[in-house]
Amino acid sequence: MEHHSTFLIQASICFFAAVVAVLVAHRLGLGSVAGYLVAGIVVGPAGLALIGNVEDVRRFAELGVVFLLFVIGLELEPRRLWGMRMRLATLGLTQVLGSVALIAAVAWALGVDPGTGLVAGMALALSSTALAMQPLAERGGLATQGGQSTFSILLFQDLAVIPMLALLPLLGSAGGGTGFSWQALGFSLAMIAATLVGGHFVARRVFRHIARTRQREVFTAFALLLVLGIALGFEHAGMSMALGAFLAGVLLADSEYRHEIEAAVEPFKGLLLGLFFMSVGMGVEFAVLFEHPLAIAGLIGGLFALKGALLWLIARGARLPRDEAPLFILLLAQGGEFAFVILGLAAGYGAMPEKTAHALTLAVALSMLATPFLLLLHDRALLPRLVRAAASRAHDVPEPGTVIIAGLGRIGQVVARILHASGVHAVVLDDDPDHVEQSRKFGFRVFYGDITRLDLLRAAGADTAGFLIAALDDPDATLRLVRTCKKHFPHLRIIARARDMHHLFELRDSGADAIERETFRSSLRLGEIALTLIGGDAARARRVVETFVAHDEEVLAKLYEIHRGDPDRYISVSNELRDQLAVALREDASTRER
Repeated sequence: MEHHSTFLIQASICFFAAVVAVLVAHRLGLGSVAGYLVAGIVVGPAGLALIGNVEDVRRFAELGVVFLLFVIGLELEPRRLWGMRMRLATLGLTQVLGSVALIAAVAWALGVDPGTGLVAGMALALSSTALAMQPLAERGGLATQGGQSTFSILLFQDLAVIPMLALLPLLGSAGGGTGFSWQALGFSLAMIAATLVGGHFVARRVFRHIARTRQREVFTAFALLLVLGIALGFEHAGMSMALGAFLAGVLLADSEYRHEIEAAVEPFKGLLLGLFFMSVGMGVEFAVLFEHPLAIAGLIGGLFALKGALLWLIARGARLPRDEAPLFILLLAQGGEFAFVILGLAAGYGAMPEKTAHALTLAVALSMLATPFLLLLHDRALLPRLVRAAASRAHDVPEPGTVIIAGLGRIGQVVARILHASGVHAVVLDDDPDHVEQSRKFGFRVFYGDITRLDLLRAAGADTAGFLIAALDDPDATLRLVRTCKKHFPHLRIIARARDMHHLFELRDSGADAIERETFRSSLRLGEIALTLIGGDAARARRVVETFVAHDEEVLAKLYEIHRGDPDRYISVSNELRDQLAVALREDASTRER
């Protein structure tokens, strides 16, 4: 019982620290990763020492990376992965081999033993998959050219871990001649084959049978069992657990149960991933930092400088857009979680002095800790100053039109189709390259670029256009667009999409001429259908909706005045108006009955 109590206490400490730290981090605009890292430092040995065995926590938390790669694999169908093969081979191979060679050469120039330099190069060449993919997903950057390049390199790094681990015994004094084993190689290949065959044929049939039972908890249990089983098998074969989980996800990506599997795994992924970041914070040995501060600072600075320089060359060669290249470099320049594994095994095999391994481990952990703060600097200071290189390309310079449509999402597409069918000359701009490419195939005049930029608005013909339709999905971007247009193009009549009533008021304050809440009309129609089916009286349902529309116009007018003059009365007046609607509907019903 004492063991269980200790486990529950430590789990409670982790959850409490995570909740508090992440809330504070979000309040400061740092993101969840920074919160988890700081929470780990506070409860770990370097802080309050509330958590004893950090290594056990880290081993358990590594499952977060496993689940992350499984979910990523679920979103990447085999044909898409095959389409990435050239990017994987070119970008991934260049980054890994280039980083290893560059770091090893600098270490040799500084007088470090060549074998130690090679091990350091292998460990430091790797980046953190979790630390890179989480911020990339939060920024919606996975579909961009920079995001795809980042993912390709991270995936290749996971593949590169296998030969790196096989080399360590050969480089170590304690390894003897047991570095290579045909039996181990055969077992690894058999594990990969079993994953490919089992994921494609066996797992789908099992999911199908479980789905027929309609037992969701059993479905979740099998999804977790599948991920954990493959991860353990790959680890036993001396390979990356995350790689096995990724392959399993890819094989199930085109399954009819893909979304249900993702929903079952997602909560565990988020929780374990947060615990992984906390374990990184717990593992920071500040005693080594205080003992050799200049050496550790030099290691961290050298790591970012060497990998950053190489990644800059790769970004140039891959022709990444100017606004995507800095994030690409920043996400891959830090160290990664597999460096801990390689450095620990290298010290055990005698391939690297133990003190050197500890110093490099600390440098990797601190580089990961610094990344969220560098991302904040990137988002707030660097990104606003960047100009999209893609917008300057010839085919992305818009031709002036009488109507400009900003955004080609689910609403912008319908608007564009209606105008196109009516013969209205419209120019459409969108910042999603996939939307642009797909829409051009159907004959729409769509151009790539950030419509909130003043220079792109001028290029789209805002000086002479009569109307601008703001159909952007981002409420803040819509507000920026409306304000920019009213300031620089006051003649433009702006028709805007609002997220909700509060957003509608902000757009009206900013000068939009016509505003429509994005779900209002569809909600009215859905309500009318529901009343018709429930009450069996279509005419009454139509009258109720018409009464509601008239009432809503009154609500908008009154709440807008309160919004501008007395925000504290907003809720009370809203409740009064709601009660008035109920009274009006009851009176209408009683009048009809008489």
